[in-house]
Amino acid sequence: MGNFFSKSGSHPSFGGAGGGRILAIDYGIKRTGIAVSDELQIIASGLTTIPSETVLDFLEDYFKKERVEKVIIGEPKQMNNEPSESAPLINAFVEKFKTMFPEMPVDRVDERFTSKMAFQAMIDSGLSKKKRQNKALIDEISATIMLRDYLSRNKIA
Repeated sequence: MGNFFSKSGSHPSFGGAGGGRILAIDYGIKRTGIAVSDELQIIASGLTTIPSETVLDFLEDYFKKERVEKVIIGEPKQMNNEPSESAPLINAFVEKFKTMFPEMPVDRVDERFTSKMAFQAMIDSGLSKKKRQNKALIDEISATIMLRDYLSRNKIA
């Protein structure tokens, strides 16, 4: 891993105050949904869904191209607020992420119900049944919902 610079080449591509995007990661066993905010941190948009084994390489490349101020990573919990069975896998990913990108601030966010909300959003938007069965799209929308909720809770007044 080398030094990361924004497009201008003069500023680190992550950390610091203001002016950067927030990136959301919905990490899964097979696939990972990724969403990103605009630079003003107002709008959350789906970015992509990629195979989970390629996430760190994807992020390394993305951080070289875009200024990212912070990353949020979904924290799977059960209804009783206990960690879900996938928590150890996601926690291991978070540790690898922090090792690879030690200067990047990371927030963990509760991701309960995001997949259900993503599926409902697909129904509400009129997507065909075939498109609603696209699990990659559900993962991307789930990351977008996580990010949207995070942005609304952390609005800069």
